[in-house]
Amino acid sequence: MDIFRTKSVEQSIRDTEDPEHQLRKRLTATDLTVFGIGVIVGTGIFVLTGQVAKELAGPAVAISFIVAGVVCGLAALCYAEFASTIPVAGSAYTFSFATLGEFPAWIIGWDLLLELALAAAVVSVGWSGYVASMLSSIGLGLPPSIAGENPVVNVPAMLIVLALTVILVAGIKLSSRVNLILVITKIAVVLLVIVAGLFFVKAANYTPFIPEAVATQRVEGLKAPLIQLLFGITPVAFGVIGIFSAAAIVFFAFIGFDIVATAAEETIEPQRDVPRGILGSLAICTVLYVAVSLVVVGMQRYSELSTAAPLSDAFTSVGHAWLGTIISVGAVAGLTTVVLVLLLGQTRVLFAMCRDGLLPRSLAIVNPRFGTPARLTVIIGVVTMALAGFVSFGELAELVNIGTLFAFVVVSAGVIVLRKTRPDLPRAFRAPLVPVLPILSVLACLYLMLNLPAQTWLRFLIWMVLGVVLYFTYGYWHSRTAMPWQKTRG
Repeated sequence: MDIFRTKSVEQSIRDTEDPEHQLRKRLTATDLTVFGIGVIVGTGIFVLTGQVAKELAGPAVAISFIVAGVVCGLAALCYAEFASTIPVAGSAYTFSFATLGEFPAWIIGWDLLLELALAAAVVSVGWSGYVASMLSSIGLGLPPSIAGENPVVNVPAMLIVLALTVILVAGIKLSSRVNLILVITKIAVVLLVIVAGLFFVKAANYTPFIPEAVATQRVEGLKAPLIQLLFGITPVAFGVIGIFSAAAIVFFAFIGFDIVATAAEETIEPQRDVPRGILGSLAICTVLYVAVSLVVVGMQRYSELSTAAPLSDAFTSVGHAWLGTIISVGAVAGLTTVVLVLLLGQTRVLFAMCRDGLLPRSLAIVNPRFGTPARLTVIIGVVTMALAGFVSFGELAELVNIGTLFAFVVVSAGVIVLRKTRPDLPRAFRAPLVPVLPILSVLACLYLMLNLPAQTWLRFLIWMVLGVVLYFTYGYWHSRTAMPWQKTRG
């Protein structure tokens, strides 16, 4: 039983030329960069800034964002090399298939499905909360049974997923245009926060910049970080360790740049434009995150920051509550683009897995009118609507972080493997300092993973076991790489 059979880069590229399974090339470097910004700038900048500043890092939260950005940057360079070498839908799944083999590729694909499905549903629930709050502020409050903290059915969350699913079915270029409009809106709001907030910054709020470390027993048992259970390290808030603990949390704010790689097959010049889209969007977002965090902790003492709506509440604290409404509009636009791009990424990963036969190949048929995998997009939209409407998430959102970090580890290791096994491949972009840089990326990602709760690891392992069972009962036997005759099977 050969579960490590690989799919050559050449075969992966040939598969994209099959008319029935061929995606249209419509995207440019600008489109990809906007997609990246669209999915990265969202919950993190509007919510996490206040939470981690107040509870873990103090004013040094800006350093936490830089640490998380650097970790993502290391992985981004590896993604950029892969995407320019293998410009095929599927991102980390496709990269793993070409380097580590079919079973590792299946595992990473299964992991990405968990990451993207949960992330899209979680963010759509956050979108619903912002919309309900905005409507309530103008006297149009929604019934608690359909919106709010614990609704019976979260109707607004389901409706936004439905609307974005329709847009995604209608075509990649339409999706790109809608995303562009919304990204311009939210970036304008973020810049407003930075510029307007500078007038209310007080130097005293930055002192001490790195508050003195204090031991905390906030979490115990399976809720404690795995690194604490393994090495007996007492949880610490603030200080240098607090900065790194905060980085593991604000990492959520950077999730999504890797989704740019899933659109490589739909890019006009992927070898040039995909690396630009990945690295460009990550660089822009890191600068915005650091700037916003510095302004917010300068406007209001870190110990007094709101953990629910830190940006709008900071302006309220200085007597400009009206800006809070504008910030809410930016948050709604921001979260809309996040859901849109997460759904896009999920459809492309699943499309690649179905085209390879690891899941039903009939689902990978491209609609001749729209040039999109319409059937898959609808299925994913329905599942995400169900999750957003009926499931209470809570700590399950942390599964998104561990899933993403695991994908980063595999992609970073894969760069080293492909450099060894296929040094002859043309690489339009080459990650620098290989193998040192990929190794640093692997170690940094593993460190952040160890800072996640033990129960998150347990849930992740359960999901992976389910994936292994499905692979050996279906995927292995239907894979198009299993036998030569299957490569031409429809």
